[in-house]
Amino acid sequence: MLFSVPLEILEEIFLNVPPDQVVHFCRLVCHQWKEVADSESLWRERCRREGYRLRDASRLPKDWRLFYFLSKMRRNLLTNPRGEQKMKGWEILEEGGDRWKVEGLMVPHPDETVQKNFVTSFVMCKKAQLIDLGKEGYNRAFMDDFQPVIKISDWYAPRWDCGSEYEIRVELLNERKRPIHTFAPQTVVFEQWNDQKWNQITHVFQNYGPGVRYIRFTHGGKDTQFWAGWYGIRVTDSCVEICPAADI
Repeated sequence: MLFSVPLEILEEIFLNVPPDQVVHFCRLVCHQWKEVADSESLWRERCRREGYRLRDASRLPKDWRLFYFLSKMRRNLLTNPRGEQKMKGWEILEEGGDRWKVEGLMVPHPDETVQKNFVTSFVMCKKAQLIDLGKEGYNRAFMDDFQPVIKISDWYAPRWDCGSEYEIRVELLNERKRPIHTFAPQTVVFEQWNDQKWNQITHVFQNYGPGVRYIRFTHGGKDTQFWAGWYGIRVTDSCVEICPAADI
């Protein structure tokens, strides 16, 4: 027989138990344990202790437990987004002209930790990654029931002395790898003698419905003057992440 324990003491105990065990085991023991395991105060305190904070403190999460787990799992799901491992992790779809190349930056990136970029040539160059959400820890029930926010971003820059084009396409795919939702903005074109500054593109997928199992990220471009070498668009620091809706 279990003895009744004051809720504040039980909460402190749960704060020292691995979070997945609190959800999958502790909350099933009895009504009292479930009450504490599901309480807002438990997960809000867990967020505080582990340093998961909202960027905008005025926007409170609707579900602190969901906010905790999304924050804990939040990371860039793309491999080698900055070219630090050359082309590792990327599937080359097109590599026209003199093919893809990884170089140092021509101008500093807003994030000083970014030191390399991928560079395109004089015929279209495209590369892609396919993210398996199940393998990344986001199971079917979680994706279908919660439909967490999926945020994508990419950085791109032209050379100042040559015109170039930039393209991006991100697809949410079902189990058969067929598109459910697609983000595919118009091609960005830079004229010759531009400012060669870094530009960021972002998009947020929300309320996309059940069935999402994969994400396909594709981007690339070329130069517009057909110059031999690597005068086309430069891309780096690409990102796909699943994050709390209150923190986008």
